Amino acid sequence: MDFPYTEELRGRFTDRLKNFQRQSHDGTDGSLKRAAVTITLIDDGDGQAAFVLTRRTPRLSSHAGQKALPGGRLDGDETATQAGLRELSEEINLHLGPDAVLGLLDDYPTRSGYVITPVVIWAGAGAAMSPNPDEVAKIMPIPLADLIRPDSPEFITIPESERPVLRVRFGDDHVHAPTAAVVYQFCEVAMRGRTVRVDHLEQPVFAWR
Repeated sequence: MDFPYTEELRGRFTDRLKNFQRQSHDGTDGSLKRAAVTITLIDDGDGQAAFVLTRRTPRLSSHAGQKALPGGRLDGDETATQAGLRELSEEINLHLGPDAVLGLLDDYPTRSGYVITPVVIWAGAGAAMSPNPDEVAKIMPIPLADLIRPDSPEFITIPESERPVLRVRFGDDHVHAPTAAVVYQFCEVAMRGRTVRVDHLEQPVFAWR
């Protein structure tokens, strides 16, 4: 299945996100910190849509070397949208305005103490990116077509939890929740036009801290 990077695709995703009744999570009691991540849609160079995944540098104090969506903690009174756009600018030098935002997915509470709000962004034609070496070791565009495959997603049982661990495959690689939860819900809501919830899906034990 192809996903040409066109205005028609942008309109389809926008409509599906607009009609999606997202679920928010109340983290205002201070027990969970608020953060935003982005599903940033780009042209893969061959006219097909892809999203931006990064590999974090090994020097970071948390989740060093792991694959992640661009994002981070909200600063002050920032909204998730503002934080997502700022993190794109800081992490991969991609500078976009609010008009690039297509919509939001469900909040996802993590084992490491955050509530993540996913922001879906359309970077537009000719988007230029470069990694900030203090935060990002590598930028990895993942074709959307690679998310539509029979061996993904995977739901894995672990002894530490009654909840299934989610894993999403692409190419010869994979990611676990929480990144996998955001990617999986984007695939179901925006790409397939289905309403699927993911806050019940577990993360592997190494992501609990």
